[in-house]
Amino acid sequence: MSLPTVIILASGRGERFTASGGTTHKLQALLAGKTVLQHTLDAVRGSGLPWHLEEGGHLGMGDSIAAAVRKTSQADGWLILPADLPLIQSDTLRAIATALTGQDVVVPVYRGQRGHPVGFSSACHQALLDLKGDRGAVSVASANVTMELVMEDIGCVTDIDTVDDLHIAEELLRGMDVSTG
Repeated sequence: MSLPTVIILASGRGERFTASGGTTHKLQALLAGKTVLQHTLDAVRGSGLPWHLEEGGHLGMGDSIAAAVRKTSQADGWLILPADLPLIQSDTLRAIATALTGQDVVVPVYRGQRGHPVGFSSACHQALLDLKGDRGAVSVASANVTMELVMEDIGCVTDIDTVDDLHIAEELLRGMDVSTG
C-alpha cells in the first residue's frame, strides 16, 4: 500500500504572532522547551509517513501547497498540515492517511470543529497544483466529496497564531482543561 505524503507548510510570515507581542517567528517560539515547528515535526516523524517541509517564500498558502505538491508529485496523496499545529498526534496523521484510501478528501473533526491536516487523494493532484493565493485548498475540498473523520485529538484544531494561542497550548501540554476558543 502506498502512503500519502505529509506536506508541512512552514512558509507563512507569522505576522499575527508578532503583532500579538511575540518576539520571534511563531514556528521558532518555545513550547515546553522545543520550538513549535519541532513539536510538529516530531509528530510527523512519529507517524512513519513520508513527509516534505515546505519553507520557501511564497505569496500565499495556495502557492505553498502547489509548490510542495509539485516537489512530491509522485506521492499517493497528501496530508496538508500547517506547521503551527504543535499538538497534533502521530495517530491522527495515520488515521487520516488510512481513511484517505477510497476517499478524495478527508478532514479531521474535533468536537464539531474542522481541523488539519486535510487529506487529499492523488485524484486531486492537478487541482492542488493549480492553487494560488491565500485561500489554501478550500476550493479543492469544496469541489470533491469530503469525508469528515471524527477525532479525539485537540491538536488538530490547536494552531498557534498569537501569543495567547501559545499559552493555551502550554496549558494543554500540562494536561489542564483549557478551551481553545
